[in-house]
Amino acid sequence: MDSAQWMMPLLAKGVRCLFSEAEVHEALQRMAGKINASFSATEPVLVLGVMNGALVTLGQLLPQLQFPLQLDYVHATRYNQGEAGGSLEWRRHPQEALDGRQVLIVDDILDRGITLAAIVDYCQRAGAAEVKTAVLARKTLPSAPVVEADFVALRVPDEYVFGFGMDYRGLWRNLSGIYALPPGG
Repeated sequence: MDSAQWMMPLLAKGVRCLFSEAEVHEALQRMAGKINASFSATEPVLVLGVMNGALVTLGQLLPQLQFPLQLDYVHATRYNQGEAGGSLEWRRHPQEALDGRQVLIVDDILDRGITLAAIVDYCQRAGAAEVKTAVLARKTLPSAPVVEADFVALRVPDEYVFGFGMDYRGLWRNLSGIYALPPGG
């Protein structure tokens, strides 16, 4: 079954493609170039993926990073497979020591910035020397988020988006592009 066939139920409901797989890869390549220019580490940078959403982004981004790095992850969520954010739930803190380290946090999407701000704060309180953030997508909202990302691959409208690691009710992380629900979807 090709991708068009198994996506038919989504497309029939008015879901639209915001960015194709090729467009996402091009944007990640541009972002990787900016990240590479930002880190000239002699000590390994600690890259922290924010699970589960950043998994696909990390898989595509890591081979493009041209500096020594260690990989760890955090699991902090406000969505719990839902469509609206709630209170922050920490499921896993980083296992690697953060004290004195350069840290790059990689997340799937930045909307209000509450989760990302909490993770940045955690890293700073744990003694990280420098914390930078990279997101696959940043929502264009009427008001600024609590924290801005240092590196942004793509900008998306203020709609529910999914695909390329981002889920809709726990599903569709495996879509190769980024999609949006129709208004009121």
